[in-house]
Amino acid sequence: MAELNGNLLVAQSGGPTSVINASIAGVITEAGRNDGIENILGGLNGILGILNEELVDLGDERAKTIEGLKNTPAAALGTCRYKINFDKKPEQAARDMDRLFQVFEAHNVRYFFYAGGNDSQDTAHKIHLQAIKRGYEMRVMGVPKTIDNDLPCTDHCPGYGSVVKYNATTVMEVGLDVGSMATDDGSCCIIEVMGRAAGWIAAGTVLAKQGNPAAAPHIILVPEILLDEAKFLAQVKATVAAYKYCVVVAGEGVKNLAGEEIGADKTRLDAFGHPVLSGAADALAQIVQGKLNLKTRTVKLGYAQRAAAHFASQTDIDEAFQCGVIAVREAVNGKSGFMPKIVRQSSKPYKTTIELENLENIANVEHFVPRDWIDADGFLPNEKFVEYVAPLIVGEPKLPIVGGLPHYVTLNRVPVDKLLAPR
Repeated sequence: MAELNGNLLVAQSGGPTSVINASIAGVITEAGRNDGIENILGGLNGILGILNEELVDLGDERAKTIEGLKNTPAAALGTCRYKINFDKKPEQAARDMDRLFQVFEAHNVRYFFYAGGNDSQDTAHKIHLQAIKRGYEMRVMGVPKTIDNDLPCTDHCPGYGSVVKYNATTVMEVGLDVGSMATDDGSCCIIEVMGRAAGWIAAGTVLAKQGNPAAAPHIILVPEILLDEAKFLAQVKATVAAYKYCVVVAGEGVKNLAGEEIGADKTRLDAFGHPVLSGAADALAQIVQGKLNLKTRTVKLGYAQRAAAHFASQTDIDEAFQCGVIAVREAVNGKSGFMPKIVRQSSKPYKTTIELENLENIANVEHFVPRDWIDADGFLPNEKFVEYVAPLIVGEPKLPIVGGLPHYVTLNRVPVDKLLAPR
């Protein structure tokens, strides 16, 4: 494949993770090693920023700042939840594509990298196909990211190991606290974690048990298994009878037997038209308190679980960085329309390789927790799941500490001159 000279543009999309910036650091670092890549640009707030020609010069950043991105949470370039939807909004999607390629051409963008989850990979795929259709020579790569761990084809997603490490630790600590307060009256604590359709995050907290049946969490509810209220209450009651307390971890998308999300607020819709999830833990607490007359408290980990870079997984950081590196390396070698995927060679010892997967096999496809990785009663993951998830949380980063707190970096975001009229 002939060498392609031009500028590289990288952007981020969707909910952040504690390691998404490590992938961006990988892209920037590897891009700087290639003479064919003339300038390294960043798109602010994902596709929305690119549509508005809000670009920054990443080549102007200090090397120390780029290195610091490996341990900095959130989206350093900003993010968005904007979807180019040809099915529901064909005219708007066509205008968006025209505008994107106007920006690409004006800034001689020949390499485009989009870090994100399902919808982001769909956007990258669409841009790749449009480049071919328009005869515009450009290499497009998706970079995997999502704490939800629901991208297909890859063993796991960068961001997942870190959210499990933090959540399992929090569940362990909360469990010790609740257990120390246990009396004959009994109590229940319900901890809500992210995960609308897939239960990977909730299931990962099983590591907090460390093989001890009596330790928290005692029940884990995942969206893939419909909640049988009667069986759930019986399990809570039996657990309290045995240990005087019960800790439940629930994915935010837990569904009842009718397939309805118990925490959905149907009066409010998110950017993708889904009902806003406003409280699976609260709904469960009402059930437990009302039916069992058991003192019940809730804990919602919220944004904290995806921003906890202070206790991220070093394995996760390293893999996120390498995904960025491989994406650039393969694009320079002529590849386009792919996403780096993590392929597991073995779990003991943990060994992986990073290969490429066609974006058309990833876009808008969700990967769920296998049913045979959950116990028959549906309340706890089994040893198959533990063997899968345990290696992903290994290793602790050595963060720079200033005044007793982690030191995180911010980009200078030096703006690139706009060359087009506002859209």
